[in-house]
Amino acid sequence: MRKIILSILGVLFIIASFYIAQNLIANKKKPKPVASKVIKTVFTDTVQNTTVPIVIASNGNLTAKQRVELYSEVQGIFRSGSYLFKPGQNYRQGQTLIRVDASEYYASVQSSKSNLYNSIAAIMPDLRLDFPDVFQKWQSYLSGFDLNKTTPKLPEMTSDKENYFITGRGIVTNYYNVKNLEQRLSKYTISAPFSGILTEALVTEGSLIRSGQKLGEFINPSVYEMEVAISKSFANILKAGESVSLTNLDKTETYTGKVSRVNGSIDATTQTITAFIEVKDANLKEGMYLEASLNAKSIENAIEIDRNLLTDNQEIFVVRDSLLDMIPAKAIHFSDTKVVLKDIPNGTVILKRPVPGAYSGMLVQPFVEQSKSNNSAE
Repeated sequence: MRKIILSILGVLFIIASFYIAQNLIANKKKPKPVASKVIKTVFTDTVQNTTVPIVIASNGNLTAKQRVELYSEVQGIFRSGSYLFKPGQNYRQGQTLIRVDASEYYASVQSSKSNLYNSIAAIMPDLRLDFPDVFQKWQSYLSGFDLNKTTPKLPEMTSDKENYFITGRGIVTNYYNVKNLEQRLSKYTISAPFSGILTEALVTEGSLIRSGQKLGEFINPSVYEMEVAISKSFANILKAGESVSLTNLDKTETYTGKVSRVNGSIDATTQTITAFIEVKDANLKEGMYLEASLNAKSIENAIEIDRNLLTDNQEIFVVRDSLLDMIPAKAIHFSDTKVVLKDIPNGTVILKRPVPGAYSGMLVQPFVEQSKSNNSAE
């Protein structure tokens, strides 16, 4: 019985092996599927050489063109004035910004002026007797001498004798001592040199001010300047008076300025040259960050494309007979996002957007807008 079962299993195994072998042979003879060619759709553009302006992009912060840092040259108590000495306070030209208590010093000035008056009065009898021809002008000087006003200039001495006589009495020395004291007395009051606004206040009314102490900052808010650094290659092109377009960071506001000054030296570290752009606008504030676009020069027979379309080998992709190819390109100027190229023949079809994994010989199909295809079908 066992031999019969083993014989039957052996026959079945042989039959199964035969059918499996037949299937393997049949499958081996089937043709392999042909992979379909992938045609990638690309955006293209046709080269048309024109005159491309070179725009230099730079940025910086605004600073007031007229700026004064206020320092004290005298010592005393800060007395209150017509306006509070606070940031944001506006002053007209000539208005008092800071008034330091000068009562004690004023008294010493008045004392010196009185001494000068007395010295001149003491020589008047001698002048009447010895110099009758100059007596009247000195008498007129005394008559116009007012202790509450600025000391008038001494009469002009017309002879050596008169000069020796007046100088010998110490009158000239006393006069210049008084003028020196009056000059220092004027430093107890700081007036606005121009109409503007106080941007920084480091002292308050009633505080003690010391000599050499910084008191604040005062600016003219009507005119601002922005300092920008430009490549040295444009040193001979950038000129004062050229118009400049300025924008804020949000690209919502545009201002027009002009190049007011160009530094005559090049920074040895950065190899850049400094230019100053003047701009006026009621909406501008000191410290604002702006971006500037300066028109440096124009390149004839050139095109401008995205920087990422230019390879590291200074080549660009072109489309020829539905295949990608590469040609050399001469880069003239680079900006943050663009590059200016020359020596690209007119009519050349180039890529408008980069293609991932692009290579020479790649099969492509230029993208055709739907509206254009519909019009051509009609």
